[in-house]
Amino acid sequence: MASTFSGIETAYSGLTAARDAMNVTGQNITNAGTPGYTRQRLQQSAAIPATETHFASPLAQPGQGVVVSGIQRLTDELTNARLRTAQGQQGFTGMRADGLQTLEDGLNEPSDTGLAAQLQDFWSSWQDLANNPGEPSAGAAVLSDAQSVVSQLASGYRQVATQWSGLRTQLSSLADQVNQAADGIAALNGRIQQATAAGASANELIDQRDQLAATVAQLVGGTATTQADGTVAVFVAGNLLVSGQTANHVQLAGATGLEGAAADPVRLEWQAHPGQAIAVDGGQLAAGISLLAPVAADGSGGALAQTAEAYNQVATALATQVNAVHEGAVTADGRTGLDFFAVAAGGPAALGLTVVAATPADIAAAAPGAGSLDGSIADRISQLGAAAGSPDALWAGLVGRVGSASQSAQQQEAVAQASLTSATKAQQSISSVDTDQENLDLITEQSAYQSAARVLTSVDQLLDTLINHTGIVGIS
Repeated sequence: MASTFSGIETAYSGLTAARDAMNVTGQNITNAGTPGYTRQRLQQSAAIPATETHFASPLAQPGQGVVVSGIQRLTDELTNARLRTAQGQQGFTGMRADGLQTLEDGLNEPSDTGLAAQLQDFWSSWQDLANNPGEPSAGAAVLSDAQSVVSQLASGYRQVATQWSGLRTQLSSLADQVNQAADGIAALNGRIQQATAAGASANELIDQRDQLAATVAQLVGGTATTQADGTVAVFVAGNLLVSGQTANHVQLAGATGLEGAAADPVRLEWQAHPGQAIAVDGGQLAAGISLLAPVAADGSGGALAQTAEAYNQVATALATQVNAVHEGAVTADGRTGLDFFAVAAGGPAALGLTVVAATPADIAAAAPGAGSLDGSIADRISQLGAAAGSPDALWAGLVGRVGSASQSAQQQEAVAQASLTSATKAQQSISSVDTDQENLDLITEQSAYQSAARVLTSVDQLLDTLINHTGIVGIS
């Protein structure tokens, strides 16, 4: 038969279970604002009752209290995987949208100070010269406006090159962050294994590991899979970034300047296998690498390189088309065959474009044999901006392409952000701490502790009667 003393053990197990439950609830409440913390719950079950035999008849005995089997993290792996996927998509679209928005803002169109307005002023000054041939002020205006266009083209190209270099530096830093996160996950894998083997709770360590896995997803679109031994394997483009306690490092390779991108494209590589690009298709690094890609003949290259090349095309078209007409004209002092613009060889045309004409006297505005007061050639040059394939048309095409790409990227980023918000809410609905619910649980656990204490007190009183008072009735 069950001993009266077993009631003490039953009550004590209730006390310890309620105390442990309050400790877990307290941990939840104190970490309600901790980023990445996952709500926990005490796992407990009724102890299996013992069975004794008396005169060969089995007698059911009361239970032996409660057994605490562990502390459970309230999470769902499918929801976590969905969240990491959404983080990778948002990282990609966000980085690309920011890059294209910066590029579009740098074009400064439409505005009174943009290249389109500068080109229009340049053509207008030629028209003024055609209407007032031989006027030094009209020629000076042509030279001034020409220099403004040259400066605008060079400034725009340098701005794109600076953005390219800045993004290249940023991506190198992001690659370092991937390595740091991978090292952290590998180290936590080992600590989690040790804690689990020792029978200790590793929940907070797993929270930290999940945060690092989310970082990898956002940076490089990495995916994580929990293994049978409790470790997490992290994959990037189908290859292992982390396996157990081993982390494989990545590095950014390729050109460090815009001019070298065609010969040595920027790429992500494994440090252990230099020269072999990783085909990343998600996260901030994939977006950044796509923006830094070299020029493609069909226009599908990196947005920055394609924009820089468009500046070169505008500069080349401007020099070629103006010179083609200007060379056949005559200056007031009879010179002919003169170039108005020059493009230095061996470098970007946008940076090598210069104005050859030094003074108004170097401008050829008249047709041969028409006299020094003829402005027909100047008039022809003033019409170049409206022709097909003109510098203006090339520039307008660039502005349209960049604007369209930027708008599309903003829309994609909005969709990805909405998906991330949805995935975050779904994850938080399972794992985040609700302080109202925790306070209700705390009241319940406090009541359970008090009740178990009351049982213990009652058993103690029974034992006191049994031990100290049995058999003394009637003794004088």
